[in-house]
Amino acid sequence: MTIKTTHVGSLPRTQEVVDFIFARENAESYDADAFDAAMTKAVDATVAKQVAAGIDIVSDGETSKISYATYVKDRYTGFSGDSPRNAPADLKKFPSFLKRLADDGGTPQYARPMCTGEVRSKGQGELGKDIANLKAAMAKHGATEGFMNAASPGVISLFLQNDFYPTRDAYLAALADAMAEEYRTIVDAGLMLQLDCPDLALSRHMLFNDLSDAEFLKIAIAHVEALNHALSGIDPARVRVHICWGNYEGPHVCDVPMDTVFSTFMSVGANQLLFETSNPRHAHEWTVFRDRAAEIPDDKILVPGVVDTTTNFVEHPELVAERIAKFTGIVGADRVIAGSDCGFGTFAGFGAVDPEIAYAKLEALAQGAALANARG
Repeated sequence: MTIKTTHVGSLPRTQEVVDFIFARENAESYDADAFDAAMTKAVDATVAKQVAAGIDIVSDGETSKISYATYVKDRYTGFSGDSPRNAPADLKKFPSFLKRLADDGGTPQYARPMCTGEVRSKGQGELGKDIANLKAAMAKHGATEGFMNAASPGVISLFLQNDFYPTRDAYLAALADAMAEEYRTIVDAGLMLQLDCPDLALSRHMLFNDLSDAEFLKIAIAHVEALNHALSGIDPARVRVHICWGNYEGPHVCDVPMDTVFSTFMSVGANQLLFETSNPRHAHEWTVFRDRAAEIPDDKILVPGVVDTTTNFVEHPELVAERIAKFTGIVGADRVIAGSDCGFGTFAGFGAVDPEIAYAKLEALAQGAALANARG
């Protein structure tokens, strides 16, 4: 069985794309037809680069989105104003580093409105354009498998906080109902659906750092229940879910251990599970999967991050192959896909990794997978 390659979704955007996105973000005038043409051109180039790097399962790079979560404010009603900013707990422990990030422009700037009204879809027009761009680029460049990202109810509630619904659970339920059509539209288009769920890990030290682990797990379980409700009727084999602790270079000393959230992660209604396992705070946690292998459902496919997304080091293919082998040794090569820790363009116009180096990392990922395949 050949080990395939993929990544988490977002990729560096061109300056033309970033300028258009922020013109829209800041309510400035722009040519809508020129905006659409720029997105089509950029997605075509992005898919071409992924194919050239050796990536088997490609995405549109989230080209048209301001970020992986807050894009929903542009496609759904009920959002206005601004949500409170809350720095992750690990950065608060090192105030000099937090100040340096702020002074150097090391934190992205974009709107995070509150939920101030009923959340309803404005229609799937923007999503339809994204799907058409990705499928056209795949056909042109010979990519046979593609995925499209969508925000989970839980991550929306993390970044676009509730000021309308009576309870957090009511807000999650409303988000699940609203997002379900987006999820089905992606799958019905013949693409894999990727749900981004940093709320299952990142939110522990960003929004719920005053809770115990047991209290946080109750919230995480509620998030998974809302997501699984939104996925009702969708084949889990067409769904992949990504968990992470925040795609930023920082101390990460407050990250909740994978061992703590493992069971919750396994309960998501998706067959493919994407997670960090290359950065210095989580590289050791491959042993959690080894030690708890009996708890991994037989239909789950592991997609470990075998390249880091917060450093400009390009991993050696031999190291990538070693990382892949750790997981094939647990569940077998037929249940492993080689991925990245997180995205390379989480927020438009902001990324720690140079765009050219991002694709060099994807090439190293593919080379490492080729070594792992050759070794069987």
